Amino acid sequence: MQVEQDLLAKNDRIAAVNRARLDATHTLAVNLMSSPGSGKTTLLCRTLELLKGQTPLAVVEGDQQTSFDADRIRATGVPAHQVNTGAVCHLDASMLLGSFELQAPPEGGILFIENVGNLVCPAGFDLGEHKKVVVVSVTEGEDKPLKYPYMFAKADLVLVNKVDLLPHLDFDLERLMGYLAQIRPEATVLKVSARSGEGMESWLAWLGEARSAIA
Repeated sequence: MQVEQDLLAKNDRIAAVNRARLDATHTLAVNLMSSPGSGKTTLLCRTLELLKGQTPLAVVEGDQQTSFDADRIRATGVPAHQVNTGAVCHLDASMLLGSFELQAPPEGGILFIENVGNLVCPAGFDLGEHKKVVVVSVTEGEDKPLKYPYMFAKADLVLVNKVDLLPHLDFDLERLMGYLAQIRPEATVLKVSARSGEGMESWLAWLGEARSAIA
């Protein structure tokens, strides 16, 4: 227990350094978290395509192995720094700090941090980000907020993704919304689809408001 407390305390100190650097450059940092297969990378790529040319952008991409997702992001024309965590199931503040040495935060813009696909470990580590966004897709169970409450309890925004598939699935959206309200009633919830474009305008508006608060 003491080792865990020391580890988290060290992480929090580095996170404070990261946050100070981001604040100094008026850079909004958004930590994107989800389980594997939620469509997080596809949603992020679509978001970058819509925002490109309007605001400075950069991505820190977290995966245990490979650079597949970072390559997809770079294909949009937005710079992405790959962080491979190996056996570690999450990004931590020191990894983000190290990424700044190779890719500076986009001054006055938005830094998207795509965390390792996992609804458990990433919830426990502050990176120095300003906003935590959890992506949950309609191809997953409605009970995700109850199974992984610590993750959803920290969310500033929940994006319910792949809603274009709802007509083809036996998925109870109202039940999911009810569970989210139990765990994190103050969180904003938006329904989105990168494929159809549904909800993307509201997502971009949310990012714009968050960015204005930082600026």
